[in-house]
Amino acid sequence: MSKKRIYLSSPTMHGEEQKYVQEAFDTNWVAPLGPNVNALEKEMAAYTGCGYAAALSAGTAAIHLALKLLGVGQGDVVFVPDLTFSATCNPIVYEKGVPVFIDSEPDTWNMSPEALERAFEKYQTPKAVICVHLYGTPAKLDRIMEICARHNVPLIEDAAESLGSTYKGQHTGTLGKYGIYSFNGNKIITTSGGGMLVSKEEEAVKKATFLATQARDPARHYQHSQIGYNYRMSNVTAGIGRGQLLHLEEHKAKKKEIYGKYKDAFSDIEEITMNPLNPDGDANCWLSGMVIAENSEITPDIIMDALDAENIESRPVWKPMHLQPVFAQYDFIPHNEDGSSVGEDVFNRGLCLPSDVKNTDEDMELIIGIIRGCFGK
Repeated sequence: MSKKRIYLSSPTMHGEEQKYVQEAFDTNWVAPLGPNVNALEKEMAAYTGCGYAAALSAGTAAIHLALKLLGVGQGDVVFVPDLTFSATCNPIVYEKGVPVFIDSEPDTWNMSPEALERAFEKYQTPKAVICVHLYGTPAKLDRIMEICARHNVPLIEDAAESLGSTYKGQHTGTLGKYGIYSFNGNKIITTSGGGMLVSKEEEAVKKATFLATQARDPARHYQHSQIGYNYRMSNVTAGIGRGQLLHLEEHKAKKKEIYGKYKDAFSDIEEITMNPLNPDGDANCWLSGMVIAENSEITPDIIMDALDAENIESRPVWKPMHLQPVFAQYDFIPHNEDGSSVGEDVFNRGLCLPSDVKNTDEDMELIIGIIRGCFGK
């Protein structure tokens, strides 16, 4: 008999999604755009306080459009976190820009303000800074925003993993010039695929929406004065998102509960440290992660193999961008003065634990028991 599959973070449906999807079918609004798209944008703006929102086909599309709005082009430098998923960085290269990878700091695993300062010493006029709230934990935004303001460089918040997280009472994604969210299948809520660009600037969001709709000019005939993209979210998938949004706080509470259970369960194992949270924020704990002490005989692979043997999904921490073959030619700015990389150390010693909101108490006991067993506990 096959063992139950326990996932890292899979979609969790509740039923309300079907109501909005059915409305799309009943009214024949199954093509892109429609009432669900408009409503999801308004509901997300109301929930996050972002101002204005454009529902798009992916979070990657939202980053791309943010860079377009800022005029990033051939040879323009953009500072971007090193410890992230490649989708944060790929759109820079779409526009023939130059990513410069900024190391993490150990307190939150997010962009290091110290490394960012050094990057500005080396590159005087970057076009933009992108920060990521890794695994749902807010970055040190006060320091990052102050550095950006001092150099008059706009900040894009990649909040793909941190929808529902707050920093000093404000939603991540709403503090920079532009923010982006992802509704990919593994995120805290999903539209099956999709994303959103948000900003306090209405005209900027209107421009992004125009570009995302093939940049079609307002004429009776098909006329285009600039290059556009097919980046708009469909009315059907937006319906899924509307139903999911009703359960965002519920999902967040469950994710935080899962993180707390891991932290408590491993508190007596000196070799395990959970991913750090920012005391100035309220993390959605999208994924719970851990690192293993350098002197331990147990490696992340040993734990992942033990979990996999019981049909339990876990994954390594993101591999830093400066170690990726596709980005090997780009510069990396370390956090440590000796040139060593915080992000690389986290990658070498870390892994992400099953953080699915459907995890039962029995699931958690099984996962925790396997990991404790690896350490002889």
